[in-house]
Amino acid sequence: MIPATVFTVGVNMLSAAAQPEAIYSPVPLAAGSEVTDVLSESDIPTGYGGFYRDYTVTFAEGDMVLMDLRSEEFDTIIALIAPDGRTIGENDDGPDGTTNSLLFTRIVQAGDYIVRVSPYAGQGMGTFTLNVIRLQPVDE
Repeated sequence: MIPATVFTVGVNMLSAAAQPEAIYSPVPLAAGSEVTDVLSESDIPTGYGGFYRDYTVTFAEGDMVLMDLRSEEFDTIIALIAPDGRTIGENDDGPDGTTNSLLFTRIVQAGDYIVRVSPYAGQGMGTFTLNVIRLQPVDE
């Protein structure tokens, strides 16, 4: 007779003290607004060290958008992610020679976009200022 072996597969026992996992929920942000916030270990892990914070912004087709990300505490990277999940723009260092980030784009599809704040190479955390500006045409 072969001895019986019991295997337990896929059982997840939660104690009364267990906390539910956090649900992904980007911070809503209106275009034309500025926010000062803190990137910390409580944000979303990048998967390669470090963390990122996401904001949702609704844009209309044809919007011309400028996104400015500044920090004195870490080297910033800003990314814009389309409603379908594609990264449509990303910037590490702005044209001013600093480690701040500046991204300009024209929106070709209306919808809710993700503006992602992260540190270069997953290094660093701290206070940052994000400014999302919907540009207006100049009348001549």
